[in-house]
Amino acid sequence: MGPLQGIRIIEIVGIGPGPFAGMMLADMGAEVIAVDRAGPPSPLEMKLDINRRGKRSIALDLKSDEGRTALLKLCETADALFEGFRPGVMEKLGLGPDEALKANPKLVYGRMTGWGQTGPLAKTAGHDINYISLSGALHAMGPGNSAPSAPLNLVGDYGGGGMMLAFGLVCGILEARTSGKGQAIDVSMVEGSSALMSIFHSMLANGRWAPMRGVNLLDGGAHFYGTFVTKDGKYVSLGAIEPQFMQVFIEKTGLDASWMQKHLNPVEWAGLRQELTVIFKTRDQDEWCALLEGTDACFAPILPFWEAHKHPHNEARESFIEIDGLHQPAPAPRFSRTAPEVTAGPAKRGADTDALLADLGYDNEAITALRNAGKIG
Repeated sequence: MGPLQGIRIIEIVGIGPGPFAGMMLADMGAEVIAVDRAGPPSPLEMKLDINRRGKRSIALDLKSDEGRTALLKLCETADALFEGFRPGVMEKLGLGPDEALKANPKLVYGRMTGWGQTGPLAKTAGHDINYISLSGALHAMGPGNSAPSAPLNLVGDYGGGGMMLAFGLVCGILEARTSGKGQAIDVSMVEGSSALMSIFHSMLANGRWAPMRGVNLLDGGAHFYGTFVTKDGKYVSLGAIEPQFMQVFIEKTGLDASWMQKHLNPVEWAGLRQELTVIFKTRDQDEWCALLEGTDACFAPILPFWEAHKHPHNEARESFIEIDGLHQPAPAPRFSRTAPEVTAGPAKRGADTDALLADLGYDNEAITALRNAGKIG
């Protein structure tokens, strides 16, 4: 049931990368308790959220004494808690790291924000696009003859935020089991996305990255690393960086052998890209797949994410699962012995409130009183 079986983590429910981190941990076997609001749902809340799969939910009014007491009782039973509010919000509720660690000195307290807990921007609003702007990641994305392109919010929110949070929590839990002491973890999406840019700092230091966009090895400047339109208006990707892989592409497509002499010469890249643009429009996507897929040409069709589960490779590896009729990514990564498994679909708000409170020692009368007072949902 996953390598994190036996670990209990409290998720103070937010949006986006927080629930994603919780899903990652739940996928790996951790018991993740989503603490939802006792009041009406947020306008941003989705009726169906894959990131809520495999969790339990308790709905508490954290602005009330009763709600705070219940959460601190939960902290006593948990290995970690994480939240994604602006700095100071949890402290105003009386639920900051100091209070939580008093309840459980071994608790790991994860805090994820865009800018980090400190610094001149710490308490200002922002979104993924702003955080990857400050880290330098956004500047490197997009064609060189226009402003940087706004990508999906994967680099800041999910890579630099959610994944770093999940990684940090597991690191903190391992350390606490050795030291017997908990601690707070400050996850900044700016710093997380900066860490993801490490390879590009190295390339720049080695003289292998030019400051302008669209002329480099991995930003669309090279003809052998990019995307192309096919005859039927679909798209394919080519990533034949190494000469031996480009040689396969040349042989399969019947290109002149002189292409290899120009392969790693940046002066030739723009012209060769124009030629490849024309060449790729001579065949449909399926025809290119028949010619190149399964070879070392470093080729793949570009699929809409809602069709990715149909690809034979993804089917063979069972890379997607279906829960309640919804195709979704399977847990990743894979383990040879403690295989992760999704045991339930998205947790419904407050569905486990009574059971979790009963586990904490609340009797039926107390639970009913809390519900009638609007302190739980």
